[in-house]
Amino acid sequence: MPETITSRDAARFPIVASCTLLGLYLFFKIFSQEYINLLLSMYFFVLGILALSHTISPMMNRFFPANFPNKQYQLLFTQGSGESKEEIVNYEFDTKDLVCLALSSVVGVWYLLRKHWIANNLFGLAFSLNGVELLHLNNVSTGCILLGGLFIYDVFWVFGTNVMVTVAKSFEAPIKLVFPQDLLEKGLEADNFAMLGLGDIVIPGIFIALLLRFDISLKKNTHTYFYTSFVAYIFGLGLTIFIMHIFKHAQPALLYLVPACIGFPLLVALAKGEVTEMFSYEESSTPKEVPGASKEETTETSKKEK
Repeated sequence: MPETITSRDAARFPIVASCTLLGLYLFFKIFSQEYINLLLSMYFFVLGILALSHTISPMMNRFFPANFPNKQYQLLFTQGSGESKEEIVNYEFDTKDLVCLALSSVVGVWYLLRKHWIANNLFGLAFSLNGVELLHLNNVSTGCILLGGLFIYDVFWVFGTNVMVTVAKSFEAPIKLVFPQDLLEKGLEADNFAMLGLGDIVIPGIFIALLLRFDISLKKNTHTYFYTSFVAYIFGLGLTIFIMHIFKHAQPALLYLVPACIGFPLLVALAKGEVTEMFSYEESSTPKEVPGASKEETTETSKKEK
């Protein structure tokens, strides 16, 4: 189920992220980098397989033939007995899910053995998509608090210290997307990479997803704010890459992404006279429209989510 980020969570997020980042930096300074990365590789190997399997499952369903023998399974783990029995794990899946899990496991083994940049990026994209799906902002004000706090966090840890760059280069795990700069010279064996942290994808991504839900709430059959923020993200990312090549120094992507992702939609809202509607939109107060569901079913879904 999605986790809703409140204003309090958004305000604390940069502090928690800073403590985590500094903790990782100290770990790499005190302990052997080889053993830490071995432990992290195993951890992200398991998480990556599950995340990639969940991501490709809807797409893979289109390729299964109609007569595919799809059986249902249930993984049930309980605690206690009789009336005091309590469910700890209750997970339902089918044969198609097992096929997706097997395919994801192949990518996982490839990543574990070779640490290839393509396998890294497949896992990274899966983590990003799952992050945007499972993390929800409840309103635009919360999104502005979160993005504003992480704007300061990113600028400080990149320009103020070498902590961010050191951790990013030392951390051998799919927490970043890598882009080979020598792809034309070395092909798939490229080894000179530019990096983009997953936080620079997920954090703006959940804000853009919120604007998409705001678009739907307006019931105008347009996705103006979504497309505006999406184009703004591309512009901000392009500007980050341009500045990085000009100054030959690592850049905090949120320095450019945050003003773009907040500023562009806000200018559109000012032009359309919908600033009040934008900042008064509260996701929890708007029933979600389920495609193909009746009004009664949608209302019932909303009640359950509340």
